[in-house]
Amino acid sequence: MAGYSTILEIERLKEDCDRLGFRMGYSKQGYHKTEYGDVVSLFPKDNDALPIYSRDAEVFIGSLSDVRFWLRGIEWARYYDSMVIGKLNDKHRERKEQDLRNKNLIRIITKG
Repeated sequence: MAGYSTILEIERLKEDCDRLGFRMGYSKQGYHKTEYGDVVSLFPKDNDALPIYSRDAEVFIGSLSDVRFWLRGIEWARYYDSMVIGKLNDKHRERKEQDLRNKNLIRIITKG
């Protein structure tokens, strides 16, 4: 079947994106096709996945192979953080993210 390997690659990328807190989508910036092929964008999965970004922000724009390499870099950076900081890294990261959510909530409440 023609294109089946591309479908499998997209499914694997979607799983990796979901695990890392992203979702794939269509680029809003007008970069829909380049000389290297079609372009996709990565967005935060939800408000809790990546709290420092707005839900509609494009975190990354590139081809499928670019997305694969970029996600590999994100995984490496998180592994390196855990190696340097230790097992406290996940708790520390969760605490900082919750602090940011609380700060954003206070900002929204005081504006309203």
